[in-house]
Amino acid sequence: MKITKEFTNLEKSAVKLTVTVAKKDVEASYNATLQKYVKNVQIPGFRKGHVPANVLERKYGDSLKADAIGELIDNSLNEVLKDETDNRPLPYSQPVMETMPELDLTKDLTYTVTYDVFPKVSVKEFAGVTIKEPQVTVGEEELNNELKALQERNATVSDKKDATVAKDDIVTINYCELDDNGAEIAGSQREDFVFTVGSGENIYKIDDEIIGMKKDETKEITKKYKKDDADEELAGKTKKIKVTVKAVKVRDLPALDDEFAKDCSEKYNSLADMKADISRNLETAKNRKLKELKSNSLLSQLVEKNPFDIPASMLNAELEGRWNMMAQQFQTTPQQLEKMIVASGQTKEAMINEWTGDSEKMLKARIIVDALIRERNISVTPEEVEAQYQVIADEGGMDVEEVKKHYSDPRAKEYLIDDTKENKLYEELYKEVKVTKGDKVSFKELFQMR
Repeated sequence: MKITKEFTNLEKSAVKLTVTVAKKDVEASYNATLQKYVKNVQIPGFRKGHVPANVLERKYGDSLKADAIGELIDNSLNEVLKDETDNRPLPYSQPVMETMPELDLTKDLTYTVTYDVFPKVSVKEFAGVTIKEPQVTVGEEELNNELKALQERNATVSDKKDATVAKDDIVTINYCELDDNGAEIAGSQREDFVFTVGSGENIYKIDDEIIGMKKDETKEITKKYKKDDADEELAGKTKKIKVTVKAVKVRDLPALDDEFAKDCSEKYNSLADMKADISRNLETAKNRKLKELKSNSLLSQLVEKNPFDIPASMLNAELEGRWNMMAQQFQTTPQQLEKMIVASGQTKEAMINEWTGDSEKMLKARIIVDALIRERNISVTPEEVEAQYQVIADEGGMDVEEVKKHYSDPRAKEYLIDDTKENKLYEELYKEVKVTKGDKVSFKELFQMR
């Protein structure tokens, strides 16, 4: 088949492909389609396979031409694209033909399709890229916080003997909001609300105001909120709240000893073992977060300095995938999720619009990473994979054979290889950009950073 092709770049990483098929191939394709009709169509008065061509053309002319041109376009398009790399359609971007050409056996056939292609990006601009790495120390405070959290998770809860509310007690309250006349405001009532005093995990933030109250005591509280209060519903307002304490309980924390460590996990033989494991996990978590922040900062700056367009179909596929994942998290279908969202006063369209900016940046970052890995021919040797197994084992306090077993699945191992390639790329890039020491932050503050 004699074919000529012409690609024209469009906005948003789309292309227009113009294909011309030679007249003789147009005629040959039509005749091939006609012969299929001759073999398969049965018309009264004629034996199957012996219907004259001119009879078929008179009876099925439009269908014949439609079938012939459809097959001709499919075959020629497949021929054009089979060896294409740069201008190959994305999997989720089917070529679109705005106008179907007419079949004229006396002329060449020309048609045009448009579709999205993978973005072409060449990352050249590194000037001015600066990464500030937060300075974080994991010490006794962080270890003690983790130990306390373990104690609280394993604590028993019992009624407090004097039933007087104090900080860290677990209380059950009934409450409502009062108007200026002291009447209850409809819809503000809540019964059997449970929270830990001092946690601030209650609507009106009345932790301090209920300290000293006893079980079954009722109190009216007037509380003024600062104009810059984080809760916009409370900021700058004065609220009257009636509270009744229904129960006061305390946590009985287990002692921090070897037995407690053994109860927490069979891998611990002593409290010292548990402390060492917690410290290692905290250090690993810190390093992973720092790694995430550094790579995010680097990629964000590269995206800004090396602008390119994301194809509409790629962005739409990403957003739809995010929507479907959200449906899975809610253990429902995408259709049912949309009904739930509408019932809550929102719309799918509004949520998708909120996600669009972040999703576009994430896609651009991913494309830049892939482009740099290809440009720099970054690969991973079997020895480097083995070394990565050992790193994972050391970070998790595991046996290296356990790690290998986890990555025995080909897809899991491929993920590990891709991750290792990315790590090698980042190590190269950090040598080419400026990495400086950032501010000192606490372990808790580190995990609030983005």
